[in-house]
Amino acid sequence: MDALIWMSLPLFVAAGSALLCYFIMQSKMDVALAKEREALTEAHAKLRAQQTHVDERVKAAQEEVRRQAMEEFLQEFRTEERSYMREAKAGQSMRKSMVLQERLFFRNIPLSNWIETEMLVESVGEDLPRLPSSFNPATTRNLGSDGQSSMSRLLEQMGPSQEAFSPAGD
Repeated sequence: MDALIWMSLPLFVAAGSALLCYFIMQSKMDVALAKEREALTEAHAKLRAQQTHVDERVKAAQEEVRRQAMEEFLQEFRTEERSYMREAKAGQSMRKSMVLQERLFFRNIPLSNWIETEMLVESVGEDLPRLPSSFNPATTRNLGSDGQSSMSRLLEQMGPSQEAFSPAGD
C-alpha cells in the first residue's frame, strides 16, 4: 500500500499542477480578452465620433452650397426703371408730373408688367419740392445688393393678376 501511495503521489501532484496552470492561464486569457474588448470599444467610440464629425461637415457643406446657389439665383433678378415727364392740361390748370416705371426681370425675361408711379412735380399756382438729386432715370439695378426692399416694393405694387408670376410663389 505504501508503494501505491508513493506511485500515485506524483500523479496527484502533476494533476494538481496541471489544474493550477490551467486556472492561471485561464485568468491570464480573461485579462487579455478584457483588454482587447476595451481597445475595441475605444476604437468603436472613435469611429462613431469621426462618423458624426464627417456627417456634420457634409451637412455644413450642403448648406453652404445651397446658400450659394440661392444667392446666385437671387443675383439673376433685377429691376429696370425708366422715367419721363407727363404734362396734363385740364381746362385752366396745368399739371407736370414725373412718371417712374419699373419692372422685374429674371435674367432677361420680364416677370412683371411695367409698374407706374406718378410723382407730382408742379401744378399751376403751387410750388412743390423738387425731386431728389439722386434720382437717375433709365437705371437697371441688380437685386442682389439691395434687392429685398425693391422686390418687396414691386411685389406690393403688382396687381392680383401679376402676383401669379411672382418668384415668391405666394
